[in-house]
Amino acid sequence: MNEPTQASLDNRAALELIPAIARDDEGPVFSEPWEAEVFAMAVLLHEQGAFTWSEWAAQLHESIELARQQGDPDLGDTYYSHWLHALEQLVVTRNIGSTQQLELLYSQWDSAARTTPHGLPIELK
Repeated sequence: MNEPTQASLDNRAALELIPAIARDDEGPVFSEPWEAEVFAMAVLLHEQGAFTWSEWAAQLHESIELARQQGDPDLGDTYYSHWLHALEQLVVTRNIGSTQQLELLYSQWDSAARTTPHGLPIELK
């Protein structure tokens, strides 16, 4: 087994600061594959210097608070939707991508999902 790197130890310590993440002895636990992907994108963007963990926590808090104000009952099943929203907000505010690019990706994903036969993976062209 490989020894953990300093970066992985730093990331693990940072994740401990976010108490709402479901986890077991091995680390975070996800209900759906897309949750793990959103989680990984946030970690990768942080590692690349797109934002600090403090900035991430503030944006995630803002996204959760906005959802509560819009009626989210906060049962835990929408947690990674808040991660996605926070990530999208940071991508736009940091000029990593634009709202228009995100809208185009959502449109392409919707089209691909509607035209992909059941049981096959959805792929963007």
